[in-house]
Amino acid sequence: MRYRNQEVNMLYIGVDLGTSAVKLLLMDETGNIQKIVSREYPLNFPQPGWSEQNPEDWYRQSIEGLKELLEDCDRSRVAGISFGGQMHGLVILDKEDAVIRPAILWNDGRTGEETNYLNQVIGKEKLSAYTANIAFAGFTAPKVLWVKKNEPENFARIEKIMLPKDYLAYRLSGVFCTDVSDASGMLLFDVKNKCWSKEMMEICGVKESQLARIFESYEAVGTLKPELAAELGLSPSVKIAAGAGDNAAAAVGTGTVGDGSCNISLGTSGTIFISSKNFGVDQNNALHAFAHADGHFHLMGCMLSAASCNKWWMEEILKTGDYTKEQERIQKLGKNPVFFLPYLMGERSPHNNPNARGTFMGMTMDTTREDMTQAVLEGVSFALRDSFEVAKSLGIHIERTKICGGGAKSPLWKQMIADILNIKVDILESEEGPALGGAMLAAVACGEYATVEEAAARIVKVVDTVEPDPERAMLYEKQYQKFRQIYPTVKELFDVIQP
Repeated sequence: MRYRNQEVNMLYIGVDLGTSAVKLLLMDETGNIQKIVSREYPLNFPQPGWSEQNPEDWYRQSIEGLKELLEDCDRSRVAGISFGGQMHGLVILDKEDAVIRPAILWNDGRTGEETNYLNQVIGKEKLSAYTANIAFAGFTAPKVLWVKKNEPENFARIEKIMLPKDYLAYRLSGVFCTDVSDASGMLLFDVKNKCWSKEMMEICGVKESQLARIFESYEAVGTLKPELAAELGLSPSVKIAAGAGDNAAAAVGTGTVGDGSCNISLGTSGTIFISSKNFGVDQNNALHAFAHADGHFHLMGCMLSAASCNKWWMEEILKTGDYTKEQERIQKLGKNPVFFLPYLMGERSPHNNPNARGTFMGMTMDTTREDMTQAVLEGVSFALRDSFEVAKSLGIHIERTKICGGGAKSPLWKQMIADILNIKVDILESEEGPALGGAMLAAVACGEYATVEEAAARIVKVVDTVEPDPERAMLYEKQYQKFRQIYPTVKELFDVIQP
């Protein structure tokens, strides 16, 4: 049944479960955003390198956020709810559905030993064959092994293993579910065949009964619990759709679906996301090969520090919040003698090195404040190109990209991306990331649109395009060839300088 054929225009809710806050978005059937609400919750660092949250905080703030979102709304028009969520986090429940321990998040770095064990002892070749990916410190499977080794009493109590957004879906619907895109980042999932990997379950000591039922991102998993529907003033027939990992949901929200479409996200972390109708893995597993929320697949390069590099430089070093003023002074694009490696939290794609660190190189007595600021922006852009080059090595031809995230508000940075990657950068009318993608997935689940691609074609609108400048692109090509030599040269030093 297609709601758009009815007289009543329906509404859809997207829930973006982020690391610092949950963002809730209300969208009508044409994609117009009616209201956005955000509710923050704490992030805990119990030991250096650890990062945890209380799943109850996610649920409580989501429910309060839903109440605020629906205050002035005809609640009878709400048809569906879906999600985009922080990936890789480990949520474990006991047989009474109580959370056993705080969730271990995507940016938690405690699993060095477990990651090395998986990559070196089990072996990258086997991991890639089982899951299409190798182990990264942030992935879920190393976290499971960490709990097994360090908290055996908690491991023994595990009845359900969940990802963050799936905990919300479970609390809202009572259905133990996950989607293919988020499951792809667990290292427990056979991406090519879209099922749980028996080999990885055996390696981690996990039973399939402890893992969720798998859905496509746009599929309805169930409906809102009656008691919760009554509390929110919604119909118990409101559908809950599986949703997607934050990057896949953001890709839906930017129309990065179908074959050969690209999106760059300049958020706290940075990603280059390439959608594909075909499954593919690069030889060195430098890029993540995941299932996509549109029913197909995608490749993704993820760098741990992107816009956060600029925030660190501006606020911690320069002690200013006037980003625009600092960027206005930058003149010599493509000619900066200073280089910056943007590895402030280690790096994932393409180096997979948690010991990598931020590094400036090329300063002289003539180096200016502007040179250093420019180097930070360029360093992030060059690092994104590293992943872009891996995609090109697979024969993927990309002429343009969408762009989103806080860093995308900078006209200068967008121009740098266009020049350094030598591709067109499309600017969107509305850039609401995973929350919009979640609402679009809910609309597909409710039959408003036949496919995710149809929803994207109708809802996502490009309003401007940043063209690469041919002369600067040539200059930046030379700069990039210099940049790419720095990391291999200093790589061994990162291990030496570790405290």
